[in-house]
Amino acid sequence: MNFDLTPEQKAIQEAARQFARQEIDPIVDEHDEAQKFPREVMKKAGELGFLGVIFPEELGGAGLGYLEYVLVITELSKIDPSVGISVAAHNSLCTNHIYKFGDEEQRRRWVGPLARGEKIGAWALTEAGSGSDAAAARATARKVDGGWVLDGAKAFCTHGSVGDVYVVMAVSEPEAPRGRNLSAFAIDRGTPGLRPGKKENKLGIRASDTAEVVLESCFVPEENLLGVRGEGFKQAMAVLDGGRISIGALGLGTALGAYETALAYARERQQFGRPIAQFQAIGFTLAEMATRIAAAEVLLHAAALEMDRTGKVTLKASEAKLLAGEVAVFCAERGVQIHGGYGFVKDYRAEKFYRDVKICTIGEGTSEVQRLVIARQLLGA
Repeated sequence: MNFDLTPEQKAIQEAARQFARQEIDPIVDEHDEAQKFPREVMKKAGELGFLGVIFPEELGGAGLGYLEYVLVITELSKIDPSVGISVAAHNSLCTNHIYKFGDEEQRRRWVGPLARGEKIGAWALTEAGSGSDAAAARATARKVDGGWVLDGAKAFCTHGSVGDVYVVMAVSEPEAPRGRNLSAFAIDRGTPGLRPGKKENKLGIRASDTAEVVLESCFVPEENLLGVRGEGFKQAMAVLDGGRISIGALGLGTALGAYETALAYARERQQFGRPIAQFQAIGFTLAEMATRIAAAEVLLHAAALEMDRTGKVTLKASEAKLLAGEVAVFCAERGVQIHGGYGFVKDYRAEKFYRDVKICTIGEGTSEVQRLVIARQLLGA
């Protein structure tokens, strides 16, 4: 569905669609099976501007808005959610954090190479003991002459073992109240004391790198502090608003991929002398999938447009992420059911969408957290 997309937006959507079909589709199964990060695909994505969609051209970005960004992530995720989430995390989390809260020198140093795809970005907030409760982070940043010394470990970091630039949140103000005790730091790969830890063996999105990040007496110069010290948690929450729109796009793309795969199969699969799409049970299921996808798409596009207009999207971003993620899970599960026994084997993509999709209700705030955010916004709490 294209709604009222401009000719330029339609062209961007088509470019992302063709890139996904030509560059991603042929390698999906191999990279999923081997849990291999698609570095060459990411490099080509950077050359097309997909790794800097929402950043100004003068900083190496494509100079586009969040609606165009949603179109790109959706098309990539229709073919491989692993690539979709990698492109989303690179844009929305690491690069966007530096762009939103870094000074001009920090933007010049890091945003340009990230936006052009010359470097891969990682964002490290979550810890083993602080997932939904992000303010409970325990990694520390101790002030020393000329900078900070960081110690601790971060968990479930996208690009944790392949990243070139890391944005890390750590406790810099141990006596401050919750939510005012964290600061954010940009750290280059190869900095002494920073190293990848355990690489996670995941259920789905297996080609997207997810790993622990370990900090051991890691000295970070003062100029690597992003924004005001003690405001790292506040920064992270602002970054997550945009991130939830991108994960909503991941969910929408995954739902579309599962639906289109199931629709094509239902038209071809013959049982009792006719295509199974002609049976009411299958037809009704496809109708329900298409309707839920349409609703998620409208809400997601509304959130993206609001981000472009006002930047104030906490409510809409959470609503869009919640709905798109839940719709994606429904469509992936129904897609497997429509495939029957063939939905349970790797010869068909249905099982991969089923494995990949669950991250859409977990990453960047679980569905339960989204409902909490929405309720607080509605009640003014």
